[in-house]
Amino acid sequence: MKPVLSILAACALGALVAGCGGGSSSSSSTTTTTTASSAPAAAGASTSDGAKIYDTNCSSCHGAAGAGAKGMFPPLAGNATVTGDPMAVVHIVRNGLTGTIEVNGSTYNGQMPAWKAQLSNADIAAVITHIRTSWGNKASAVTEAQVDADK
Repeated sequence: MKPVLSILAACALGALVAGCGGGSSSSSSTTTTTTASSAPAAAGASTSDGAKIYDTNCSSCHGAAGAGAKGMFPPLAGNATVTGDPMAVVHIVRNGLTGTIEVNGSTYNGQMPAWKAQLSNADIAAVITHIRTSWGNKASAVTEAQVDADK
């Protein structure tokens, strides 16, 4: 598996809400990028691709099971932002998020990076679909067209 972002001083999804790099701890980060998918836009990325993208880009902050790290990186499992309006999640993953947020009664103050330069719209749709349908989350899939609509 080719790493796209090692320590994610921010994660894909956003914590969807305050991702990596947050909290009061200081650490250095190393970033590696990959090019957008060369698959035809109509084909899009599969759900299994979403799991791979998550494992590569998001799990170092949000955990393999989407549980986050209390006080540092918000959980994606059971996160109302993740399972709510899909366009809110799309916006966070594409454009990043900075500042204080509250998820499930805990406060997070960090920065999640924008992924629009590292991941294709199909990849973003796949990873968001993965987090919206994993770890007990039950929400609709996200399409490449929805990601493209977030400008």
